[in-house]
Amino acid sequence: MIPDRTIRRVLAEALSGGADYAELFVEDRRSSALRLDDSRVEDVTAGIDVGAGIRVVSGERATYAFTNLLSAEALLESARAARAGLEAGEEKSVADLRRVKPSVRNKVRIVPEDVGAADKAKALRIADDAARSMSSAVRQVSATYADVHQKVLIANSNGHIATDDRTRVRFVVQVVAARDGIIQTGFEAPGHSGGYELLEARPPDELGRRAAIKAVAMLSAKPSPAGEFPVVLAPGTGGVLIHEACGHGLEADTLVKDASVYANRHGEKFGSDIVNIVDDGTVPNAWGSFGVDDEGTPSQRTVLFENGVLVGHLSDLRSAAKIGAPPTGNGRRQAYTHVPIVRMTNTNLLPGPDDDAEIVRSVKRGVYAATFAGGEVNPATGNFVFGMSEAYMIENGELTHPIKGAQLIGNGPRVLGAIEAIASDFTKWEGVCGKDGQHAPVTNGMPTVLLSRMTVGGTEA
Repeated sequence: MIPDRTIRRVLAEALSGGADYAELFVEDRRSSALRLDDSRVEDVTAGIDVGAGIRVVSGERATYAFTNLLSAEALLESARAARAGLEAGEEKSVADLRRVKPSVRNKVRIVPEDVGAADKAKALRIADDAARSMSSAVRQVSATYADVHQKVLIANSNGHIATDDRTRVRFVVQVVAARDGIIQTGFEAPGHSGGYELLEARPPDELGRRAAIKAVAMLSAKPSPAGEFPVVLAPGTGGVLIHEACGHGLEADTLVKDASVYANRHGEKFGSDIVNIVDDGTVPNAWGSFGVDDEGTPSQRTVLFENGVLVGHLSDLRSAAKIGAPPTGNGRRQAYTHVPIVRMTNTNLLPGPDDDAEIVRSVKRGVYAATFAGGEVNPATGNFVFGMSEAYMIENGELTHPIKGAQLIGNGPRVLGAIEAIASDFTKWEGVCGKDGQHAPVTNGMPTVLLSRMTVGGTEA
């Protein structure tokens, strides 16, 4: 993307004020998206965004500048801007550039750019037709197709240079159903690091039907009871709880500030021996996977909890240096206009020895959390509140009626201790995680899980 000689000149310019470290991040992003509303394709967009960001670190201070021009002069000017204002230190030189090998190359079988807009629009209409065919209660269907092809180059003054080629595709269907003044929604949104073949694995008509079934089912929901109950987390979607209540607290930028409930607790046992949680950016074609992170560190599989014991954390280069451990490849950024921060990739609670049907049968009266909505987590205390957009009562070992207005209230470390059974039916759920004003694609995965006792907030009179 940029000649090595230009890279060295830019990094040398960034270091010339006596900085400790300089980094160049270059991005070429090609994207397209189509959106359908009210059975009409309303928006068709395509874009190209090319640019570079330069980060300079001196002691505890870091400055950043970016440009949408990749000429040598524009990059040199950005380097001068990035180092401006930093205190002068001992002059350093740029180390010889050495190529870093990516951990994984996510295969693309059908290149999205080779698929015409008419075919992508047809897929949206198929999802719309399938959803509407499920029930006369379906009032609105919104569907979005999006793909992005991102090429990145990262080089730093320590002599590391890496490239990554990333293609991601996502298909989102949201269905609104209404009856007797009651309105409910259903949602399906698979994605992967790969090509248009996603729509073969997850056909649009199947997604439309599944979203409609959820929305229509919730129309008959009764108010949720309030109190303490056994809670069964559905496979895949329940992983959001692990992501929020445990994962964010193990991001090292929080740990080094002692702003996490998990700070200084390495080696402590939080759950039973069946609790094993990993963050793995190397899963082939997973939504949150990549070859190298946005600092050029190869992606890796990081064990966070092993047999219930806290054994790991997630870091970027700066937080890893403060902790005194190698970086875990979790430095990610939204685009070249953003600095890298510590982010999760594919965070999974691994399968256990139990049977999913038997887990439900073991509950006399409890709540089945099928899909989570929004929520809040305080990393410093681990306390959280999550809404459930789809939930059901469990009575005498069977799912009975859907419930609405249900919230799950608890604490991250205590949730791990409440895990009583873990099934083998592992499923993943793709989403977009927001942090510090940036968004990143992430996967949450887990099988069916039984929490022995949790506080459920409800609206039942």
